[in-house]
Amino acid sequence: MNTDHSPNAHLAKWENAKNPVVSMFKEYPAGHHIPPHQHQRGQLIYASTGTMRLCTRDEYWLLPPFRGVWMPPYVEHEMCASTAVCLRTLYVNVESFTLNLPSHPVGIGVTALLRELLIRASSFSITYHPDSFEERLLRLALEEMKRAFECGLKLPMGRDKRLKKICDTLLEHPGDVRSLADWANEVGATTRTLSRLFRTETGISFIQWREQVRIVSAMSGLSTGQRVSQVAEHLGYASQGAFTVMFKRVTGKSPREYLNDLSCSQTKLSRMEE
Repeated sequence: MNTDHSPNAHLAKWENAKNPVVSMFKEYPAGHHIPPHQHQRGQLIYASTGTMRLCTRDEYWLLPPFRGVWMPPYVEHEMCASTAVCLRTLYVNVESFTLNLPSHPVGIGVTALLRELLIRASSFSITYHPDSFEERLLRLALEEMKRAFECGLKLPMGRDKRLKKICDTLLEHPGDVRSLADWANEVGATTRTLSRLFRTETGISFIQWREQVRIVSAMSGLSTGQRVSQVAEHLGYASQGAFTVMFKRVTGKSPREYLNDLSCSQTKLSRMEE
């Protein structure tokens, strides 16, 4: 894994830019890791190609193509590129805007318009002139971002050390089929205690949390070219059909419908970038 040990060092010119919102374009290879850090500016984090994982103290986010995150100022986060990614991000001085931007991380369903705005903005100099085309486009990008806020592909993370061990293991091995009773023996707690901890610290049950881990993992696998049958087997499902039923119940689309939508969106994006 290639780790960026000083993630903020090369960002000084964007963080200290005179303009209130500036764009940055960056490419990272698969496995690139940016350790926990924070910014004095808010950040729209988005990769036009590839999949990355983003973690804060309380949440885990998966960002396949066409999903992004609004990261407010001074919220510590880390990133790992699951595949090669093409990052297109905005750094925003939130005090310069009357927009009511959230003070907590929020998912973004990147619309076709927002995607195109971010692609165009990635070529802008950070020293663009006030009241210029560049300024107007970037302000429009923020307005469109606000309209695109959604829950996104995030997982609430537990802080209790017993709960954290379970969560960390399932994130690494989403096909783990151990029951809550099995985990109780593993971490030295009662089933009742673990059930209560999942409800109080993540807001959902153990079964629901594990299911969301599997959805997140499935989308990552599908977006990187794995066959539906491979994803189903990796996630511990007895059959492809059982996996498909779960995927459609949670996302509203079958895996193949998700792949078709992803392929169409990637084709449109490629045409925009030509």
